[in-house]
Amino acid sequence: MSPVLAGVLQLLALIAALALAYVPLGNHLARVYSSGRHLRAEKWIYKAIGADPNAGMRWPAYLRGVLAFSAAGVFFLYALQRLQGHLPGSLGFRAIDPDQAFNTAASFVTNTNWQSYYGEQAMGHVVQTAGLAVQNFVSAAVGMAVAVALVRGFARSRTGELGNFWSDLVRGVVRVLLPGAVIAAIVLVACGVIQNFSGIHEVGQFSGGSQQWNGGAVASQEAVKELGTNGGGYFNANSAHPFENPTPFTNLFEIFLMLVIPVALTRTFGVMVGSVRQGYAILATMATIWAGFVALMMWTEFQHHGPALDIAGGAMEGKETRIGVGASSIFAVSTTLTSTGAVDSFHSSFTGLGGGITLLGMQLGEIAPGGTGSGLYGMLVMAVIAVFVAGLMVGRTPEYLGKKIGVRQIKFAACYILITPALVLVLTAAAMALPTPGHSMTNTGAHGFSEILYAYTSAANNNGSAFAGLNADTQWFNTTLGLAMLLGRFLPMVFVLALAGSLAGQRPVPATAGTLRTEKPLFAGLLVGAILVITGLTYFPALALGPLAEGLAS
Repeated sequence: MSPVLAGVLQLLALIAALALAYVPLGNHLARVYSSGRHLRAEKWIYKAIGADPNAGMRWPAYLRGVLAFSAAGVFFLYALQRLQGHLPGSLGFRAIDPDQAFNTAASFVTNTNWQSYYGEQAMGHVVQTAGLAVQNFVSAAVGMAVAVALVRGFARSRTGELGNFWSDLVRGVVRVLLPGAVIAAIVLVACGVIQNFSGIHEVGQFSGGSQQWNGGAVASQEAVKELGTNGGGYFNANSAHPFENPTPFTNLFEIFLMLVIPVALTRTFGVMVGSVRQGYAILATMATIWAGFVALMMWTEFQHHGPALDIAGGAMEGKETRIGVGASSIFAVSTTLTSTGAVDSFHSSFTGLGGGITLLGMQLGEIAPGGTGSGLYGMLVMAVIAVFVAGLMVGRTPEYLGKKIGVRQIKFAACYILITPALVLVLTAAAMALPTPGHSMTNTGAHGFSEILYAYTSAANNNGSAFAGLNADTQWFNTTLGLAMLLGRFLPMVFVLALAGSLAGQRPVPATAGTLRTEKPLFAGLLVGAILVITGLTYFPALALGPLAEGLAS
């Protein structure tokens, strides 16, 4: 079987699996966040944390819950790393340095999972399981909670209440992520992913030294790493490591895990607003962008520019032979169009244009289908912008799902869109202008610029993947990337929740003959165009200096 055909067949199998899961999972998520009943385990949690799950929250109270919980998570994870040398199960590893501990705490609490350390050489079992794995669950649940709050803003009227953050958080973990991760972990263990608490083992002798590996609860962390679009790996090689991703089947299964909840949330959105066709329109927009990016990536990586690449079946540098070009391309697009950031190949070794595709996927805002929760609320903000643009073209007050999009709503949406590009471009410019950060670049020229642009794009968009040619374990990068993760995660949430509150307080506007039909293909096309134009205008100069220049020169 040719490598191209193998890649296409895997793509079709992935789409079929997502289609089968779409309706049942989307309906389940809608029931989870709409139910008035609390499970016994959930009641114990509410009692332990002193929360009233039935108290309605307006958007400032909901936001305070998000920020307070996340701040506590940063503090706890930072302290856990700093105390690692005194903890049991540390495998002899010392405490993490302050700047790297801050970077890692910010990374995992914000669902970024950027790693400036070698996982198998830095983190013991307690930090991995009690710290990093826990944040994989709760950070994803926070994203889903904020997305559901925005959906309630569209669904409700004449009330400022968006639900209860503590209830949404706990339900997301107990009813969605935990059972899903258990099932996924069992599948991964059955397929060869390791799951243990063993120490460091010497696995082989060779000329000049030996090779050592430590075990760990890898399958359980790998499951929620992908399901919650987290991305942080137990090992430095991430999902290219055979202990995390041993076979072509596990590779495809992990891609499915990272896409399934963001895709199903569009069904949840349609059910909760009372029109599943609205959910299909959002899904169609996401699918169009994702499929287009996959096709472009496969085209760039399968191009043969000489006998070596012709024999290999494509650009195989930096890719695992057991996975191949096609599956690596699907993985790379899926991980950068979501906020996962896991990698099964070396993005720095992709072709110049292929690296640019991974960059652009993050710069779109990771909304196709995006992160767990963050993809949906990012796409809905873009839908508000698209409706506003359509209203300007026809001279009519824009409306979306029966809610008027006025000056207040557009200000919130505009601020949401501008925050991340400002962080990326300002910090990239500072790193290129100052002398010290440039010393971390492995390459010079366009590719070296792409390394730094990729790092800040990944951090501010809470992705976590890297070109991996950049030495980011320095005080400058640990600090600035940590700040980019925190600001890139929580400042947009401020405007999302403020937008949700302003929408929930409105009276519904009845549809008329002049109302834009936002469930139609025409609107989906307008939304795709708005996303690409806004992103292109924002990032094109930076992309022209990096991956475009490299791709056109090769």
